[in-house]
Amino acid sequence: MAEPVRAGRHGRWHHRARHALGHSLRVRLVVLFLLLALATTVAFVGGMQKALGVGWRNAARPLVMDYVDRLAADIGSPPSVERARALSERLPLSVRISGPLVNWQSDNAPPARHSYERGRWLRGPPGLDDAPLLSRTTADGHRLDFGLSLSAWQNQPRRVGWITLAVLLALTAVAYLYVRRLLRPLDDIRDGAQRFGAGEFGQPIPIRRRDELGVLAQGINTMAHDLHQMLDAKRALLLAISHELRSPLTRARLNTELLPDLPGVQAPRDALLRDLAAMRDLVTDLLESERLGQGHAALHLEATDLGELAREVAREVAAGQPAGGAGQGTGIELHIAPGLPALMLDRTRMRLLVRNLLDNALRHSAQAPLPPELHLGPAERGGLTLSVRDHGPGVPEDQLPHLAEPFYRPDVARERATGGVGLGLYLCRLVAQAHGADWRVRNAEPGLEVRVGLRAEAGRR
Repeated sequence: MAEPVRAGRHGRWHHRARHALGHSLRVRLVVLFLLLALATTVAFVGGMQKALGVGWRNAARPLVMDYVDRLAADIGSPPSVERARALSERLPLSVRISGPLVNWQSDNAPPARHSYERGRWLRGPPGLDDAPLLSRTTADGHRLDFGLSLSAWQNQPRRVGWITLAVLLALTAVAYLYVRRLLRPLDDIRDGAQRFGAGEFGQPIPIRRRDELGVLAQGINTMAHDLHQMLDAKRALLLAISHELRSPLTRARLNTELLPDLPGVQAPRDALLRDLAAMRDLVTDLLESERLGQGHAALHLEATDLGELAREVAREVAAGQPAGGAGQGTGIELHIAPGLPALMLDRTRMRLLVRNLLDNALRHSAQAPLPPELHLGPAERGGLTLSVRDHGPGVPEDQLPHLAEPFYRPDVARERATGGVGLGLYLCRLVAQAHGADWRVRNAEPGLEVRVGLRAEAGRR
């Protein structure tokens, strides 16, 4: 069981490394610097070795040849073992003597490459420790092999390798810290862009330097300030218009209801009252969308029987439909499961959600063979699931993600009878999000279905 765990950890480490290399500018810059440094080092060292190696061999070879001749003469013929031993102890040289009379090698000499037997040379195992220098043959047939003794430096390459690795790691750490400090404004810009996207304009992006990244941060701060002013102006305009419209609408509704009951007045009065009610609902939707859209609206939570609330809203919406319309002619089919638990909800805003969903479904069911349906039942993981479906023509798939955007309507003609002004589903989505609910819109084929999943802890965002 331990082996799969190690493999999984290795896989996660490998995945994180690939993700960092593909998505982190700092990591890619450090890797680029390292590769550039290694390539420069290899090219420089290789070029210098090539340039100096050829010139050194041409200049030093005659001197080395002459020096080896003097060493061979000092050992003598026949070779003297005592002189060869003294030579190997005094100089960093290995000496090997092989021949018909004397066969000897110094303690620091590698295994013999050649051995002399019965007048001929036999090739032996090659020596790997010392580098062969030159060979000489004496007058009596002995062979003298001279090599550089590397035993004094055999640990030097390992030590140099560890030092080089430590220096490389230190340079990598310094480069990473410098690049991290250099690109720190990018983190500030990313965090600032996320704040501005969430509507939090109170904290600008800090300006740490006056280079290109500082200029970019300053430009984004200026853009965010302008956007904040534009949004505030738009919000103030909508709220002012909405507040100013409420009083005339209330007076107009009151005057309409006070009209005398004369022949021919009832029908126009009912139509006028419906239009005034629609304008009142539009003003309410505008106010609520602005409050909920900024995330500052306080929910007035209370234990709410959503089933009973849905029945009340369905009766009100059906009663408000014009004669012969889908609301009165076919009604609204309610499928509400019995014994549903009460949830902590904002009752007023949930009424808005249910009313807008039913209005939208009725509006698109005028020519449908079946009435709209409201389903309310328990969710799989607790809470409730509310869905409203019509049996109309539906919406093209590419327009589904935009249905809950403000003032968006698939019907470009923007006729009130077929699509309203495009605030209903937007307000429904805001109410659902304010309660921490799931929101989903899909084509039910036929028709459109909107599903809201309320959790047991609804109202807690």
